[in-house]
Amino acid sequence: MPTTPLQKLLTGLALPLLFLCGGHAIQAKTPPEGVVPVENFELERYLGLWYELARTDNRFERGLDSVTAEYTLKDDDSIRVFNRGWDEEKKKWKEIDGRGYKIGDPEEGTLKVTFFWPFYAGYHIFELDHEGYQYALVSGDNHSYMWLLARTPQLPQSTIDSLMEKAEAAGFDTESLIWLDHKTVHPSLLGK
Repeated sequence: MPTTPLQKLLTGLALPLLFLCGGHAIQAKTPPEGVVPVENFELERYLGLWYELARTDNRFERGLDSVTAEYTLKDDDSIRVFNRGWDEEKKKWKEIDGRGYKIGDPEEGTLKVTFFWPFYAGYHIFELDHEGYQYALVSGDNHSYMWLLARTPQLPQSTIDSLMEKAEAAGFDTESLIWLDHKTVHPSLLGK
């Protein structure tokens, strides 16, 4: 049976698309120069609710305040990554559900995360309060993505100053960070 031009096109695209998608899905993620993931990382202690205190500007979160991220271990050992932020202009909450996977050395603070499968991004924890897991600095795969996370909506200024010094030493432009205000609280977090 003769093939149609559309079938030929789809057949010709199938292998490159499979390779492209597969490459993104399994590709190891590496931190940018100057970023060294923390060691002695305990995923179980990292799970739970985090408040985003500061971030580099990115199109995914543009215009959002009061952003939180919640990490939950699933039965298949993947991590549910649930992000929520308040859009003041639209007066509504925006939410996105993703999935993360621990990669690399089990005791190193590196994961890969996806919100749009099969595309993954690196999630590199390069500073962490090992004693109480109360704050963390997280990098993406390049210096365009960085977040300051904490278990509470605020941190002491001395802690922030120290973390900003570490972020600068890792190559981030801390002067351009967006600082968040957690004055709007999602009803599910009231009382937490």
